[in-house]
Amino acid sequence: MNDMTSINQTTYVIEPAAVPTLAVAGTKALFPVHRIYCVGRNFADHAIEMGHDPNKEPPFFFQKNPDTIVPAGTDFPYPGESNDVHHEVELVVALKNGGDNIPLDKALDCVYGYAVGLDMTRRDLQAEAKKAGRPWETGKAFEASAPCGPLHPVSEVGHPTEGAIWAKVNGKVRQTGDLNQMIWKVPEMISYLSRLFTLKPGDLIFAGTPAGVGAIVRGDEMVAHVDGVDEVTFKVV
Repeated sequence: MNDMTSINQTTYVIEPAAVPTLAVAGTKALFPVHRIYCVGRNFADHAIEMGHDPNKEPPFFFQKNPDTIVPAGTDFPYPGESNDVHHEVELVVALKNGGDNIPLDKALDCVYGYAVGLDMTRRDLQAEAKKAGRPWETGKAFEASAPCGPLHPVSEVGHPTEGAIWAKVNGKVRQTGDLNQMIWKVPEMISYLSRLFTLKPGDLIFAGTPAGVGAIVRGDEMVAHVDGVDEVTFKVV
C-alpha cells in the first residue's frame, strides 16, 4: 500500500448503512434517496374525513426516514405496537436538484420524476400523539412505512396535474380522487418546502392522499394507482 492510498482510505468504526434507493422504471439505474418529506391534508375530502377544515392554509410537512422505503416487489410487514394501520395512496415527487427559497416558476426544474407510493400510518399511535400534542414519528416514520413503486422520469410522464389516484384493498376500491383536487400543487409544495429546508438531489415528496383511508390486516393485497404514472401492488404480511 503506498502513502497516497493510506491517506485516502476511510476507516469507519461500524459498517456504514447502505444508501436507500428506488428503481428507475425500464432501466437498471437506481435513484438514491436522501430524505422523505410528506405533506399533510393536501386533499380537501381527506382533511374533512380527518376532522379538519379543508380551506387552504399554509402546507405542513412531516418526515419519514429514507430507509423506510419498501420497493415494489417487496411485501409490507405489518408493524408491531399497533392494531390500526392505514393505507394512504400518494403521488411521489423525486427531486434531481434543490436549494433554498426556490422560486415558484423554477420549482418543476428540480423534478426528476414521479412514482406511486403509500404513506402507511399507525393511526392509533398517530391519534395518541395528536391528542397529547406530540410529534407523529411513531405513527408515521416506523420501519417499512413508505412502500413505493419505481420512478418514471419527467421525460416519459411529464408533470401530472390531473388524473385518477386510487387505492384498492383485496380488489375493492377504498380511496379515489383526482390529482387536480390537490390543494397545494407540486410547484407550490417544492417552493414552500425549500423555505423550511435545504432541498437536495434525492429528496422525495409524498404529495398527499385523497379520502377513503382505512385499515389493513395481514393477508391483504394493496394496489396503488395514479393515472399516467404507475400501478403497484403490495401484500401485507
